[in-house]
Amino acid sequence: MIVAPRPPVDAAPDALTLLTPAEMARADSAAIAAGIAGITLMEAAGRAVAMAASGMTPPVPTLVLAGPGNNGGDGYVAARLLEQWGWPVAVAALAPPRAGSDAALAAARWRGPMAEFTPVRAARAGLVIDAVFGAGLARPVEGIVVETLAAVRAPLLAVDVPSGVDGATGAALGHAPQATRTVTFFRLKPGHLLLPGRTLCGDTILADIGLPASVLPGIAPRCWRNVPGLWRLPPAPGAASHKYARGHVTILGGTAMTGAARLAAAAAHRAGAGLVSILAPDGAAAAAYRAGDPATMVLEGDPAPLLADARREVWLAGPGLPPAAGPRAVLARLVAAGRKVLADAGAVAACAGDPAALRGCAVLTPHAGEFARVFGAIGPDKPAAARRAAAATGAVVLLKGADTVIAAPDGRTAINANAPSWLATGGTGDLLAGIIAALLAQGMDAFAAACAGTWLHGEAARRAPGEGFVAADLLNFLSEALSAARND
Repeated sequence: MIVAPRPPVDAAPDALTLLTPAEMARADSAAIAAGIAGITLMEAAGRAVAMAASGMTPPVPTLVLAGPGNNGGDGYVAARLLEQWGWPVAVAALAPPRAGSDAALAAARWRGPMAEFTPVRAARAGLVIDAVFGAGLARPVEGIVVETLAAVRAPLLAVDVPSGVDGATGAALGHAPQATRTVTFFRLKPGHLLLPGRTLCGDTILADIGLPASVLPGIAPRCWRNVPGLWRLPPAPGAASHKYARGHVTILGGTAMTGAARLAAAAAHRAGAGLVSILAPDGAAAAAYRAGDPATMVLEGDPAPLLADARREVWLAGPGLPPAAGPRAVLARLVAAGRKVLADAGAVAACAGDPAALRGCAVLTPHAGEFARVFGAIGPDKPAAARRAAAATGAVVLLKGADTVIAAPDGRTAINANAPSWLATGGTGDLLAGIIAALLAQGMDAFAAACAGTWLHGEAARRAPGEGFVAADLLNFLSEALSAARND
């Protein structure tokens, strides 16, 4: 769970900014250059850690594991404050801070007991504060640090991130412990939302330590948490609204897996598209589609006659469409006709090894396997992989997963973290594609539509009962998710 402020819908996205460790270091430097002493920031961070500890348990024998850097400095401050509040506290130092540093000053102010940095000592504590390494760690954690953290049996409170978690990617470098709670400062980092970092952090608290938001423009960050406030939904229908004003989504249907296109169509309807059509390849498939939702128009044959209608601006290709069915040629025709194309599932898979075939599409929605077949291995840095794919195709790339990443060709990136685990079932991706297509049809730009659709998808599923969940259940909660997004 992320405990972080969510701004009003009309707020600038500064409050949603995610800072890499390098960007956070620049923010610290900018604040210090503006006259805020580094030790002042460290004292505020340590106080936030001490407050978090006091909210976890009554006073218990507490061990602070302190590294030699600023993370360890925060730990020394927390130890001093907890001792002043009557807690039994000891500090185990991996190594002394660098002479003359803020961390050295914080360590000098600690007058309490020092303990050995050993697994035996860690195993005896009633609470352990992990202040060894921060989010900027660039090498695997090993040796005595791994052994000591692995020996912890009590609740673990991590400072910034659990030692070993890469703050930029969420990856575990060698080993990272499971924290009960994590306290971080000023802005979240991508690693707080990306897996496995998000899970390893436990409950994450974002603390204000007095860093001014005025440092952000000089950093020019390009990554945000994906929640309402980053985007704005199209206006709800008014008295003068009509179906054509709300956009028309046309879905390319296949011959076999007809349920996928039908789910996408249902989601497009529920997400506000004024009209939804399925174009079937032949009469037999069309008959199957006509047995579904009567509000969905079903046509058959070649797309050419439909492309003559400029109102059919948004096309969805992929749900239930086998790669062998030749969607690459259809994609090229749709792009050449100037349509907004969302390529999903089979349409993405059909371009394996040839990302250039997806150029001109508005949005791509691959899962990890489809992404790898088209663009190559994702690697440890999921946002970087999505950004590379977006730059290569000129499309917004939505790399699906429990930590979905949405990347625009210009480098803007959002990370989504509200998807419950029961979305891992067949058909939910088709619903996501339909939601995004409907938002495109209502005039949202591609990046905003992909971000909003992803959040709505997760929020609707979060509101649905997890036990026995099937994809179609999500449709019953989409209106609640839309209302939540408008009112948040």
